[in-house]
Amino acid sequence: MMSVAVITYHSTMGRWEPNARDRLRQAAMELYGERGFEQTTVAEIAERAGLTERTFFRYFADKREVLFFGQGALRDGFLSAIAGAPASAGPIDAVGFALDSAAGVLTDREFSRDRQAVIAANPGLQERELIKLASLAASVAGALRARGIGEPAASLAAETGIAVFKVAFERWIADGEQRDLATLLREALDELRLVAAGTS
Repeated sequence: MMSVAVITYHSTMGRWEPNARDRLRQAAMELYGERGFEQTTVAEIAERAGLTERTFFRYFADKREVLFFGQGALRDGFLSAIAGAPASAGPIDAVGFALDSAAGVLTDREFSRDRQAVIAANPGLQERELIKLASLAASVAGALRARGIGEPAASLAAETGIAVFKVAFERWIADGEQRDLATLLREALDELRLVAAGTS
């Protein structure tokens, strides 16, 4: 019979360490803040987290993905909300349901604020962020078309929805902001409706 001692792991191995992804993310954000993104290596992130590089690559494709991990959940939330919106909902209303879903995905304001600071300091990361947002807009437009909304209405609503998301997100992570993301998203969408109606 195999001894329990045979299958235990050294504390630095990390293979079965609990919360490895969160530990790696926290370590990465600390190092990005201390040294800068470009100056931080995967080996240093793993070491700070008390894990191995191999463990890092089980969770993240590269050190950039520490910053972009979770966007799949945001996209899935958007698409599910649009698909589940009432049949009577117009393009902007359907996008409104998608925006509501974002508040359930993005809950860590401090991490989001730190993440945005890292991205703002690195042109390559800024480009990647724009590409991710463009991809999200394209997916939203596709979901709207699947509801029978034609072009250019689907693309206009999708791009506008992403703009609303960006404005509300930037307000949410601003220093001193206390309102929750859901409130800010609704406010930004209401402001858009006023602008579109010519009353703002």
